[in-house]
Parts: sequence; structure tokens; C-alpha cells
Amino acid sequence: MPTMTTELTALYREMLRIRRVEEALAERYGEQQMRCPMHLSIGQEAAAVGVCAALNDGDLAFSSHRAHAHYLAKGGDLNRMVAEIYGRATGCCGGFGGSMHLVDREVGFVGSTPIVGGTVPLAVGAAWQLQRRKSDRVAVAFFGDGCFEEGVVHEALNFAALRRLPLIFAVENNLYSVYTQLADRQPNRPLHAIAEAHGWSVSMGDGNDVREAARLSQEAVRRARAGEGPQFLELFTYRHLEHCGPSDDDHLDYRPEGELADWQRRCPIRQTRGLLDISDAAHDHMEAGIAAEVEAAFTFALTSPAPQGHGLGSIYAD
Repeated sequence: MPTMTTELTALYREMLRIRRVEEALAERYGEQQMRCPMHLSIGQEAAAVGVCAALNDGDLAFSSHRAHAHYLAKGGDLNRMVAEIYGRATGCCGGFGGSMHLVDREVGFVGSTPIVGGTVPLAVGAAWQLQRRKSDRVAVAFFGDGCFEEGVVHEALNFAALRRLPLIFAVENNLYSVYTQLADRQPNRPLHAIAEAHGWSVSMGDGNDVREAARLSQEAVRRARAGEGPQFLELFTYRHLEHCGPSDDDHLDYRPEGELADWQRRCPIRQTRGLLDISDAAHDHMEAGIAAEVEAAFTFALTSPAPQGHGLGSIYAD
């Protein structure tokens, strides 16, 4: 658990950076130059940053359709991410993948996919390979509570427990699958209890508290590296914006009245800022540095060429 001011400040800066990147994407999305669906993680940054703070570059991370925060927290290249969203050749998938297909093999971000549960068995296979090669690395799969409606998740839970794989499932439980509440999709039982019934070690905590997310993740990664089998993290969090797109959708009335406002008061950025002993001047300097980096990423993307031909093979070539 990060206790030193410098450690917590680093986690805060990473969350703030992700927030500012996604706010910029939301602001510019209406310009119709990002011609791909986009799922934002605004409100959920602490879970991504806390988990990835426990990982090494060599550890392997897999994500879902809501992948920006995981990609950036794992160390993915911001310029190449924005270029990918704009469909440019300099993007991390050569401009062919868009927002939901992100890859940065140099930092162990193996990939994301819009198929719900699609990367879960891939993470299991990667963890099995690491185990067979007697590596001390681990694999992590990020996904949401909606993934529990997919049979492959339960098959993965069973197989990983049977093989005692060095695998972590980081479940960002934001209570919704598109517009449907968890209570309307699942029996009244905690998700982590399902994993525990499959033989996994389980932990749960406040996914909006980056300190708690980091502490739970560090413990889970330590156990997985030590050969203690797969680890399940259920982190409770909340998305502030619509399921897919840059807008507020509270007017659709699928959320109970006042729920969004309550979670916004528990915003991970706001909570962590209140814990920091950092001057307004220092914070302004941090914001300015992030703003310059974000602006440079958009300039890089918009001045990059469109892809020509079929170049996806180079992304995965050895």
C-alpha cells in the first residue's frame, strides 16, 4: 500500500492523466474524425491504476472494450493510442483497430477486444504458458460485471483453478451492463463468491480508492507469483458517462435518482486529491504538463498518415 506522499502523488498523476486524456477524447469526438465506437472509463481510473501499479512490464495484461485506462496505466504509448482512435497508420494497431483494439507489446499490454469475455480465455492461455515455462510473470484480465453473463468466464474460472495458474482477474464492478443493473441480471450473490466457489483466492474493495486497489493488487500479484494459484479482485466503481460515447446519459432514467451524483462525490480523482499534501502551484504545474502531453498526442495523431494496404501482421510479428 503506497504510504509515502511521492508514491500516492505518482498514482494520482496517472489517474489525472487518464482522466484528462479521456476528457479530451470526449470533447473532440463530435468532430467526426474518430470514426469508431468509444467506451470511456471516466470515474473508474483508480481501479486501472491501482492494479497496474502492482505489475511489471513483463507481466501480461488483457482488456475489454473499455480499454483506454488499462492501456495507459500499463504504460502504453499515448501518441499511438490517440493515433489508433483516429485511424492513423502510426496507431498501435496500424490504424485498423480503433478504440477497442489496443496493443503495446513492449509494456506487456497484449490487447483488448470488443467481444465481451473475448480476452478472458486468452489471459488463461497466457498464464498457462507462463507457468509451463516456469516464469515468475503473471497475466491479468480486466473485465466488468457484465462479463459474468458469458459462459467462457466460468469455464476459465474452473480451468485456472484446476491448473493453479499465475492469473489475476480484475473485475471492475460498475453495477451496469449497458443500461441494465446488476441486480436485474444476477441472483443476489457477490461476484467474488462465484470465483471463491471455483477455488480462487478472492479479495474485494473500493475501486475508487487507489490506495486500496493498489494494496489488494500487490497482495494478489505476490500470491500469484508465489504459485498460490489464481487471484480474483472485485473492485467496486462507477462510470460517470454513457456506456458507449462521450455524453452524460442520466436523463435516460435507467440509474436510480441521485445515484450518479453520489458516485461523482466519490470520484477517485477528487478523493485522492484531498489526501495529497501538494500546493496549488505544484498541482497547476502537474496539470500543465499533462495538458501539453495530451495536446502533443492529438497533434501527432492528426498529422499522421492514413494506413495503406494491410499492415496488421507487423503488429504481432516477432
